[in-house]
Amino acid sequence: MKRREQFLSYGSQWIDEEDIEAVIEILKSPFLTQGPKIEQFESAVADYVGAKFAVAFTNGTAALHGACHVAGIGQEDEVITTPITFAATSNAVLYCKGTPVFADIDPRTYNIDPHEIRKKITANTKAIMPVDFSGQPADLDEIMSIAEEYNLIVIEDGAHSLGAYYKGEKVGAQAHMTMFSFHPVKPITTAEGGIITTNSRDFYEKLKQFRSHGIEKTPYSIAQGDWYYEMTDLGYNYRMTDMQAALGLSQLMKLDDFLHKRRKIVQKYNEALFEIPGLILPMQLAETESGWHLYMIQLDHKIIRKPRKQIFEEMRALNIGVHVHYIPVYWHPYYQKMGYKKGACPIAENFYQQALTLPMFPKMTDRDVQDVIEALKNVIS
Repeated sequence: MKRREQFLSYGSQWIDEEDIEAVIEILKSPFLTQGPKIEQFESAVADYVGAKFAVAFTNGTAALHGACHVAGIGQEDEVITTPITFAATSNAVLYCKGTPVFADIDPRTYNIDPHEIRKKITANTKAIMPVDFSGQPADLDEIMSIAEEYNLIVIEDGAHSLGAYYKGEKVGAQAHMTMFSFHPVKPITTAEGGIITTNSRDFYEKLKQFRSHGIEKTPYSIAQGDWYYEMTDLGYNYRMTDMQAALGLSQLMKLDDFLHKRRKIVQKYNEALFEIPGLILPMQLAETESGWHLYMIQLDHKIIRKPRKQIFEEMRALNIGVHVHYIPVYWHPYYQKMGYKKGACPIAENFYQQALTLPMFPKMTDRDVQDVIEALKNVIS
């Protein structure tokens, strides 16, 4: 197969003139940050997912840090999560001095397995952090049932799943808190950015305070005058700018169209690849509709004898930007130094060793999709 002229990334933003004009409008306004666009964006996201509140942050990692903080995660507290995620998920627990506990995944969905969660619960367990890996919602009803039984908080890492559906409802209002990411490869972008949606006013107020240095207007400060404020907690400067929020608002109006385009690409991949021996295609949990942030395949090494690394390199040589998501978190040297051992989650580790991510983003053309299909068939054969 002939090498593509342009490299096709596994993911990419789609910015149009409306997005650019939205940002320019802010650049000409009095407020570049801490202005009205933040609340407008937060309200729009909350309305879109059906949650009561939303709090925007500089990025998704900061948002997860905030969620762990307001959930009260601290020394000796354990948080159960999946190893098949970007390190930021469990890192947010470490930022709060808590201990990540990794539970194995469901081999069908690649998401954390509720049965494995139950095995990991101890007297120190404080929260569960499921991840909607690739845009596929986690088994939220079962996870929330476990949380209610053991009085745990559920912080859903929905970095991949804005616009996904779980049992007829958009993801974002089922867990106690849900994080969405707005990194350029995610469903919509604010360049960098993240948000927490929640139905809890208490979490909402604490998240706003946490992202702004721990400062709030107390009754005492109000009595002193409008200039007076008090820092009552140790917070961070995790505030989103109005420029980011304006871009996010513009992008949010296009999200349903972006999702439609992603699903059309999935259909093309499924139709073209399902007959190839040794390829395991992604599936969806019953009563869910993935946001399809990633299109993950697995290479069954019992049938496909060519090593994944060779397939990866040959695809890249054709300018097809395949990728692998993710290295099991506890395999990273930092976690190994903390005492985590390989072999802890065998299903997750087996998935990682067979996984390959194909390019998936709304701006892909039919030719782009066909190039990926033809290249993969050629390389595997």
